[in-house]
Amino acid sequence: MNARPNILLVHGAWSDGSCWSAVIAQLQARGYNVTAPQFPETSLADDVSRLRHMLSLQDGPTVIVGHSYGGQIMTALGTDTQNAVGLVYIAAFGLDEGETIGALLQQGPPPPALAHLNIDSQGFAWVPEDDFLGHFAGDIDPVKAKVMFAVQQPLSMSTLEDVMGVPAWKALPTWYLVATGDEAIPPDGERAFAARMGATTVEIQSNHCAMVSHPDEVVSLIETAVTAITNESSN
Repeated sequence: MNARPNILLVHGAWSDGSCWSAVIAQLQARGYNVTAPQFPETSLADDVSRLRHMLSLQDGPTVIVGHSYGGQIMTALGTDTQNAVGLVYIAAFGLDEGETIGALLQQGPPPPALAHLNIDSQGFAWVPEDDFLGHFAGDIDPVKAKVMFAVQQPLSMSTLEDVMGVPAWKALPTWYLVATGDEAIPPDGERAFAARMGATTVEIQSNHCAMVSHPDEVVSLIETAVTAITNESSN
């Protein structure tokens, strides 16, 4: 078994596991066992099933790091959190019991990154290129942002109506990175998620995809979580 927890990275909507590339490289260089699986985003149940499967494959305690809708996936683990010892939210949804993403987003005007979603015939939502480059990945080099656009994983619209059960953050310690320039999830919403779950919180000037534009800060928060968990387990 590893002396330190494993790191399991959960991508969000309109992304895939490659969005964590810079974070993975840094964590691997520091000796961490890192996994960044692909999530189908066909339904929240399918995504949670994938996460449970990946957790079952870990060789010991695991810190889960979720971005955006990836926070919804790890939150929906509820009380069944095999191998999980901590949750790190990166500009991510952290819903409470009875809430839905759709209802939260309807409390204000649509965020610029999500204002013109294209819904296909199978009920999957896609971010159009102009909004993806200008708002979703607005602080990322345009060449890299266009690659991200090309590999975007569409999100089933059904996930917006899935009602959260008992959230995993009520049972596990949490950390939260607020992206103050986020144009997909309102920063004040992120602050509210973090405060409600009692998360150790940092704020950085970043658009939505902080793990791409600010990997150093994301890695720093992950290591803060690992250190706290490791120290707690040794006491």
